[in-house]
Amino acid sequence: MRLFIALDIDDDIRQRIQRFVEGVSGFASEARWVRPESMHVTLKFIGEKPAEFVAEIKRTISVLKGKPVETNFRGYGFFPTAKAPRVFWVGIESGPQLTNLATAVDQATSVLGIPKEEHAYSPHLTLARGGRGSGSPGWRKEDGSNRGFQKLQEKLAALPPPEFGTMTAREFFLYQSQSMRGGAIYTKIERFALG
Repeated sequence: MRLFIALDIDDDIRQRIQRFVEGVSGFASEARWVRPESMHVTLKFIGEKPAEFVAEIKRTISVLKGKPVETNFRGYGFFPTAKAPRVFWVGIESGPQLTNLATAVDQATSVLGIPKEEHAYSPHLTLARGGRGSGSPGWRKEDGSNRGFQKLQEKLAALPPPEFGTMTAREFFLYQSQSMRGGAIYTKIERFALG
């Protein structure tokens, strides 16, 4: 099973982002756009694990204590850089609770043998991936000038930064990711309360 831990987003924010994507996706027609129902804020990517490992993850994460997380969705950017874009994302502004939660999840899962994150947590909501391969935010040796997002970048430069709204997350989830033709399907397999 391919697993990750994430916050879901409120439907009104999802709909605003969907309308934005509908208005700009034609400027990057080669990109692989994330379906609105699949949008989420990743806290920790776990990867491929056997089904019996899920119970261990649930048990480990269920003891975490966290506070509700207020999150503002605004602006956009590109990973790893605007000149060599592989991923188009919406920005997330949040207080320390979001980073604290991601750090707690990372530390808790490391006890299970899941490697700790090498870089500081960088919250974002992925909208599209360009080219082939990973949506990882880190620089890779094959990264270089990428024209796939050039028209999109030109269009966005002429617009004010988008504002999608603020939500308060009172829960987060363990998800299963299943690769399908047309994109991955994400299924919530466990809920964890905040607050």
